[in-house]
Amino acid sequence: MLTYQTSTENRLKEINDQVLARKEALDVIRWGYEQYGNDLVYACSFGAEGIVLIDLISKIKPDAEIIFLDTDFHFKETYELIDKVKEKYPLLNIHMLKPKWTPAEQAEKEGDRLWETNPDRCCQIRKLEPLENALNQYSAWLSGLRREQSPTRQNTQFVNKDNRFSSIKICPLIHWTWEDVWMYIETFNLPYNPLHDQNYPSIGCVQCTSAVLEGDDLRSGRWSGQGKTECGLHK
Repeated sequence: MLTYQTSTENRLKEINDQVLARKEALDVIRWGYEQYGNDLVYACSFGAEGIVLIDLISKIKPDAEIIFLDTDFHFKETYELIDKVKEKYPLLNIHMLKPKWTPAEQAEKEGDRLWETNPDRCCQIRKLEPLENALNQYSAWLSGLRREQSPTRQNTQFVNKDNRFSSIKICPLIHWTWEDVWMYIETFNLPYNPLHDQNYPSIGCVQCTSAVLEGDDLRSGRWSGQGKTECGLHK
């Protein structure tokens, strides 16, 4: 089994260029569960890509482990979507991960409206630390990253060495376009966040997510005006 410790550059290149070359997303997911079984977890944000991955994962492992970083600041539409997903895929094990502090405790310790004064610190507390604690229990994790999403994701491979979390990160959708994602959702009539229909291609916390203008980068609505496009999970 490929682990963080054994994931040399040559080994990763062999897997990506030979074992998984020209494979479909479902094949990559199947490879992941063949390698790791219950030691593989999907960290899902319940965006459009997340809904696609959940449906694909359910075809391979209906009782898969899924974690959601519940920052306490998500849109109500996001929480409503999670309820719909639980109803549609009752065997999935969806875990809602909470930060160490409530919003009130964070305001007391770090100052009010931390997402404005220090957004990186806010993401550290409410997203990175909970995910790090969760991933310590697994050898690998699935992500819905696509190369098309932003310049920082253009070199993402199917299988990646994740130095941030000392883990293996598997990204089955790297070759999918935004049109591919929506064609799949529409073809299989999957539930999705209605905010996508209001020009929110990427949806995070309420305070740090805005609609985007037509033609803009799909992630331009995240931390708009902050000079920030990533929460840090995928750096």
